[in-house]
Amino acid sequence: MTSSAVPKWLEWAREIQAIAQTGDTYALNDFQHQRYARLAEIAAEMIADGMGMDHTQITGLFLRQRGYATPKVDVRAGIISAGRLLLVQEKIDGGWTLPGGWADVGDLPSRAAEREVWEEAGLEVRARRLVGVYDANRTGPLELFHAYKLVFLCDVLGGTARAGEETLDVAYFGENEMPPRLSGERTHPRHIQDIFACCQNPSHPVIFD
Repeated sequence: MTSSAVPKWLEWAREIQAIAQTGDTYALNDFQHQRYARLAEIAAEMIADGMGMDHTQITGLFLRQRGYATPKVDVRAGIISAGRLLLVQEKIDGGWTLPGGWADVGDLPSRAAEREVWEEAGLEVRARRLVGVYDANRTGPLELFHAYKLVFLCDVLGGTARAGEETLDVAYFGENEMPPRLSGERTHPRHIQDIFACCQNPSHPVIFD
């Protein structure tokens, strides 16, 4: 499922970039490498034109991608205390989001979410269950790539809530008291609704796109 907020030209450019990256991985000669590099350049030019940017930086980013093109993985943690959900305020845009970020190579998904909470909110947590797997993309330069979002319901084991290097503040919000500004594509109202539903009903099914 693709977000209706994503313009078609960006969807097309992402797909062309993925074809170029995968094709270059299995190219058999210099001619094929050159053709796939040109496809990556075309994708970058489409995005640059659509966003009013210089294509050089985007082209360089695309050409550095190696291997079979797959979605990136974003992990998020839902932490509820006394009926209120913990959110962190991002330095990058001032919006609020579930603590989380990109999973690192070698991470277990749940451990990646737990680590992100420690780094962004100062809490030691343990992932209890998977809330959902979502088709999602984030704002900023990373919106150039497709992403899947994994949201975990987590329990607090220790620590003290505090901002981290990438966050300005940490706070708890009631289900109907969410901050007016969420941080781009990092957290959507549907993620918040699903977390509360899972917390209120332990047998609530895992959500997936």
